Amino acid sequence: MPQQAAVNPLVQLFPLLLIFVIFYFLLIRPQKQKEKEHQKMLTGIAKNDEVVTFGGIHGTVVNVKEKTLILRIDENVKMEIEKNSISYIKNPKNA
Repeated sequence: MPQQAAVNPLVQLFPLLLIFVIFYFLLIRPQKQKEKEHQKMLTGIAKNDEVVTFGGIHGTVVNVKEKTLILRIDENVKMEIEKNSISYIKNPKNA
């Protein structure tokens, strides 16, 4: 019987490392960049910005607090929501 040559353990780990690098650049890194942009947008929310929540509620910012903000949905209709529930700013007044 011929003897088998010993395989270097680094050679066996190379495909696994390659898969991790591909996942990092295709999934993890873009998600972190998107999250960073969203946090930047949330810190820039100001009074009279027109926003849309993740639930699809359209409103105008009346008051900005530390973790929440108050939206005017309709005449005499206001609601307090978490800043993190803002999907995007439709019409930023400060831009």
